[in-house]
Amino acid sequence: MIGAAAAVIGAVAINPSVARAERPAKKRDGERILVFSKTAGFRHDSIPDGIAAIRQLGADNGFTVDATEDSGAFTPGHLQQYNAVVFLSTTGDVLNGAQQRAFEDYVRGGGGYVGVHAAADTEYDWPFYGGLVGAYFDSHPPGTPQATVKVEDRNHPATAHLDAEWVRIDEWYNYRTNPRGQVHVLATLDEDSYSGGNMGEDHPIAWYQTYEGGRAFYTGGGHTKESFAEPEFRMHLLGGILYAAGVAESDCGSGETDYTPIFDGTSTEGWKQAGPGSFRLEDGILTSEGGMGMLWYEARKFTSYSLKLDWMMAGDDNSGVFIGFPPSDDPWSAVNNGYEIQIDATDTPDKTTGAVYGFQSADIAARDKALNPPGEWNTFELRVEGEHLEVWLNDVKINDFTNTDPVRSLAEGHIGIQNHGDDDQVSFRNIRVKDLP
Repeated sequence: MIGAAAAVIGAVAINPSVARAERPAKKRDGERILVFSKTAGFRHDSIPDGIAAIRQLGADNGFTVDATEDSGAFTPGHLQQYNAVVFLSTTGDVLNGAQQRAFEDYVRGGGGYVGVHAAADTEYDWPFYGGLVGAYFDSHPPGTPQATVKVEDRNHPATAHLDAEWVRIDEWYNYRTNPRGQVHVLATLDEDSYSGGNMGEDHPIAWYQTYEGGRAFYTGGGHTKESFAEPEFRMHLLGGILYAAGVAESDCGSGETDYTPIFDGTSTEGWKQAGPGSFRLEDGILTSEGGMGMLWYEARKFTSYSLKLDWMMAGDDNSGVFIGFPPSDDPWSAVNNGYEIQIDATDTPDKTTGAVYGFQSADIAARDKALNPPGEWNTFELRVEGEHLEVWLNDVKINDFTNTDPVRSLAEGHIGIQNHGDDDQVSFRNIRVKDLP
């Protein structure tokens, strides 16, 4: 099912203006989407256009769309037939207590959520929803000015088709809080390009996250009727829906074309073992054996970069990812001169998964929500810019660290993965790097 979705996104995201007749719809396994547009406050006259656009996206891309303003649809039995629920410019308190509990259970069971525009102006007294949507509406400038949207992540189906800057007209929300750190921001507003922004240089306007077992996507666009006729905005919305429905991954569409594999599953060319133990290469996966040692990428140093890799523990195991260390055949050089991002869910806070080992604990609450259990794959993104490091786990930011140790430097060094010991089996795959400006 995911493969077919990737084919759809890959085909249409590259050129959203291609006519439907040239790209026949590709059917999948009967995904169903519920569009919910009940309002208890301001009502947007673009709602009918939004519903029509999503229905057409469904017809063109092989999923069924139902639309309702009846909050009675929020029962366990009814919600379970849908892959995702779109809150289309809902406002105010739209669900009662029982309906809220049903929706919480739906999300925790793996259901998807898409929030469009005034979905952030909804259910202010429901903490679960506040976390799900990511941020609540605060204000907006008069009218619908033209503004520049800066796309900071194009490795998501909602943004893969966009250029680095996206100029468009809409009603631009300011939010009560900045969601960055709790969500993965896809795009921000350039407040210098219009008047009335109050969030400063970091003004998120579209984002996604995994949340309590489900997937969530939010876009601040969609105030105007014209939004739903824009090919770029329609593709943006389609990508968010397919992500939330679980049929497109966060790097689908672009194929992470900005990333270069340094381990692609076929060979360990460019890598070198330091210290005892080894890694076994089998079926495209590296699995640690014995130790304590390290497999490090000798071929080049890295300065400003984003490192992504998938890892999986067999049980209560121990490993880590080393960054910022000098070349050496001694694994302790990485320990003493670099930093280790730990993989071990049962150690002390400064030595557990997501920690900068021995220096700074991860955000344990955020980490626990994002962490998949042993036997399932997890994805780290380690983003290094100068002496600043961000650690993302399954698209959730769990650590933010700045080096102040004169003996160590994040600004330049090598990358390695640890084989910890005979009792620790941790597997790695898809190790890739993107150089940053």
